[in-house]
Amino acid sequence: MRTRLHRLSQKITIHDIARELNLTSATVSRALNDHPRISTETKDRVQAKASQLKYKRNKIASSLRSGKSHTIGVIIPSAQMNFFGSVVHGIENTASSMGYSIILYQSEESSVLEKKAIETFLSARVDGILASIAKETTDFSHYQELKKRNVPLVFFDRNNDDLNVPSVVINDFKGAFDATEHLIQKGYTRIAHVSGAKHLKTFSDRLSGYIAALKKNNVEFNESFIYQGNLSIESGKAAVDYFFNLPVIPDAVFAVEDFTALGVMKGLKERKINVPSAFGVIGFANESFGEHISPSLSSVDQQTVQMGKEAFGLLMDMINFKNGELEIAVKEKIVLEPLLFFRESSAGKING
Repeated sequence: MRTRLHRLSQKITIHDIARELNLTSATVSRALNDHPRISTETKDRVQAKASQLKYKRNKIASSLRSGKSHTIGVIIPSAQMNFFGSVVHGIENTASSMGYSIILYQSEESSVLEKKAIETFLSARVDGILASIAKETTDFSHYQELKKRNVPLVFFDRNNDDLNVPSVVINDFKGAFDATEHLIQKGYTRIAHVSGAKHLKTFSDRLSGYIAALKKNNVEFNESFIYQGNLSIESGKAAVDYFFNLPVIPDAVFAVEDFTALGVMKGLKERKINVPSAFGVIGFANESFGEHISPSLSSVDQQTVQMGKEAFGLLMDMINFKNGELEIAVKEKIVLEPLLFFRESSAGKING
């Protein structure tokens, strides 16, 4: 006689649950998938029995039936930046609530690894891809190929408008403008900028916002006050060495992101330059370390969790688009407003 609980070596299936409850396999399948035609009482019985028998759904078989894997791929440039971890947190929370899992891939700012990530995602048959572009990427053919193959794609934080891909970004221009104007209002008059890769719109917009704030406030724009950085503590320290070898030395820096700003502060400390009374510093991204260092770092917050939620929402719109084409309703760009956190590093200059 067949026992109710099967040998551990046997995998429980919906047929076993059906047999235990004297139901058809089709009814059990519909109950497990919350089909509206199945009564609540039957769904509860099936769920209880599935739990008792330790039934685990075969995701691969389910994917084959629905044509969906309920998995999305997420490409981030660096896991070392709390900013991207926070965006992923927003993505993952929203994805989980809708029955989706994520595969996370770190490009390490490399276009080669970025392409490898896409190959991995396609092999895993993900339903769509969320990506923040690596700073080394100048050839976007791998993203163009995704569009040709009708693979849902959404950019977050770093995008490329020429690709006409839905995206969720912060208003980088406004964030940079407000950060630079804040330094001006605090009495700094020779404000430098450590920039990022200018071929990425994120960083070119921050540069433009910096320049616009100087011009609006009648502060002279000095092209030698722009140092090309690479988003690292080391480039921030190198920028300080560069600035202090100029004929006219800046008295403040707006850094393209917080690790660069931290490098600037380290470089200033090595030169025994007081922050903020002699030199002001403000970053971008509001990394978690900023409020804990001394002096604490002023920065621009990018609403990271909200960015992740919005990006996943756009991707779901594409995945669920009914006509089977991605000449989409969603050629959309969501622009979030920056939030400024003014701390000790930009508190004001003393003795002009």
